[in-house]
Amino acid sequence: MTALFRSSVLQLLLLAAIWGASFLFLRIGVPVFGPAKLIFLRVALAAVFLSGVALWLKQGLALRGNVQHYFVIGVLSAGLPFLLYGYAAQSLNASMLAIVNAMTPIFGALVAAIWLRIPLRPLAMLGLALGFGGVLLIVGADLGTRGAQDWLAYLAALGAPFCYAIATSYTRKYAAAIPPFAQAHGSCWTAAIATLPLALWLPARAEPVAGDWLAVLALAVLCTGWAYLIFFRLLASIGPARTMTVTFLIPVFGVLWGHLFLGESITLIMLAGGVIVLLGTALANGLIGRRGD
Repeated sequence: MTALFRSSVLQLLLLAAIWGASFLFLRIGVPVFGPAKLIFLRVALAAVFLSGVALWLKQGLALRGNVQHYFVIGVLSAGLPFLLYGYAAQSLNASMLAIVNAMTPIFGALVAAIWLRIPLRPLAMLGLALGFGGVLLIVGADLGTRGAQDWLAYLAALGAPFCYAIATSYTRKYAAAIPPFAQAHGSCWTAAIATLPLALWLPARAEPVAGDWLAVLALAVLCTGWAYLIFFRLLASIGPARTMTVTFLIPVFGVLWGHLFLGESITLIMLAGGVIVLLGTALANGLIGRRGD
């Protein structure tokens, strides 16, 4: 039991570090490839990587009756949110993107309450309000030093976790019977198909060098393909509730990598807002006050 706990904690830390680094690689790749080409390469190469893993594990795609689900899940959990983050990464730094990403389980609780009729407890509603308040605090302070056009970047960044939330409820309602690995594998292929037209239409912005291609490979293989494998292994071993705690760690690593490798500043308002968002996440998802509510 102790060994399992220790292994799970290490895997959670590794997954948070990997997903936190995805915003760093976005900031590196977007100025060169543009959002559309970068995201197509991310999901297409991740699909190829997962195909290799599927062959090794001898796991099929379970296509029969599930193609439409793969398209919905692929667009909502990868193609569209990745594009939105790519667009936002043109203006916002990695730290901001990582903090906004912490809204995913808050939006998840809200969408599940509306769509799946899962009731919100009083503390969960307080958590939703805190989460939105924390993001507004960060955004408001940051926009004070920016032009009004950056509202679009923030709206795009907030749209990404909202897409994740819809994808989660859709999967729970319509695709729960599909094996998790098949979901990840199939959705990467459909996300690649969905983003291909934009990638062909919009040109790259600069000639990529070796470092730019390394960022693409890191996004695809490390932050998407391999991260999915860790994520689904954790779901199977410790369950969704404990796996969800990775959400608390992603902003920590996102801010850390942005500061170390891109020289991004860390402000008191950013830290305070991040803590409020994470507190709201914990309340909205029953990780705090479950017994007392």
